[in-house]
Amino acid sequence: MRRISKLTRVAVGVASLGLVATACGGTSGESGDSDSKDRGIAIAYDIGGKGDQSFNDAAYAGLTKAKDEFGYETADIEPTEGETSADKEQRLVSLARQGYNPIIGVGFVYGPAMKAAAAKYPDITFGIVDAEVKSKNVASLVFAEEQASYLAGVAAAKATKSNTVGFVGGVDIPLIHKFEAGYKQGVEDTKPGVQVVSQYLTQTAEEGGFSSPDKGKAAAEGQIEKKADVLYAAAGLSGQGVIEAAAKAKVWAIGVDSDQYKQAALAPYKNYILTSALKDVGGAVYALAKSVQDDKPLTGTQIFDLKVNGVGLSEANPEYAKISGLKAAVDKAKEGIIDGSIKVKTE
Repeated sequence: MRRISKLTRVAVGVASLGLVATACGGTSGESGDSDSKDRGIAIAYDIGGKGDQSFNDAAYAGLTKAKDEFGYETADIEPTEGETSADKEQRLVSLARQGYNPIIGVGFVYGPAMKAAAAKYPDITFGIVDAEVKSKNVASLVFAEEQASYLAGVAAAKATKSNTVGFVGGVDIPLIHKFEAGYKQGVEDTKPGVQVVSQYLTQTAEEGGFSSPDKGKAAAEGQIEKKADVLYAAAGLSGQGVIEAAAKAKVWAIGVDSDQYKQAALAPYKNYILTSALKDVGGAVYALAKSVQDDKPLTGTQIFDLKVNGVGLSEANPEYAKISGLKAAVDKAKEGIIDGSIKVKTE
């Protein structure tokens, strides 16, 4: 097979993977030698699990693409409430023992568990999304979320009529700070004087910041009361509540990670989803699977940014092109980020 050495040559465009609604079965087992080699690809989900119409579902789309193209066996495993890092490690070890290769942890919460599991199975390729794990057999799949968020901020500044826009972060952590920083900078660079109202739902993931639509809805309603008429949520499953509240109030919502305008579960609200800040988690999952299939497994830190279409902004809603100056401003900002004339903040 054709061998590929760089992620940028196998990365899939942000709009290329459709989301799939069906599930694969779970697995269990003990640590030790693998029962078989290269059985197929497995992913372990982040908080919120499959069905979030966002981050986790995008990962599943990548698994499905790899399954269809390579004829893999697959497994995708849901998290459990209140689980520990040891539980996550056991999940990864179980998959390794059964011969899955690669094995991907979806979310930064898998960091310590992956480092431990990878050390036990040095011949298996592991991948982690949204975190860096220093190990010879781990690919750290990270994204320039701040760049996509900057574009979302440009769109929000062009769309607002009240000159107040909102940001809802799921959990108050550095990863989500990147979304907020890029969004605020995009707003300010495009239309100085627009107020950005920010709120984080929880301080820790265990409190449900990424998995509680009711919390997202309440936060959005509070921002709407403050006259925010464009709301951007980086909150996983909780973002569905933000979108619902925005639609009810007939103001704009901006989705995240996947193109939420196209998600069946959000169809009742789609007319109010102006755009989505895209993050090609599915492309990253597929890229790692392909590198293993080509016998040239990726390792080390792999960055998905605008230059490789690893992040971007959706244009699916026809209203996106109808707002005066919006598309042109976003396109100009994208060019500036790629050529380096615009430096996007991460905090």
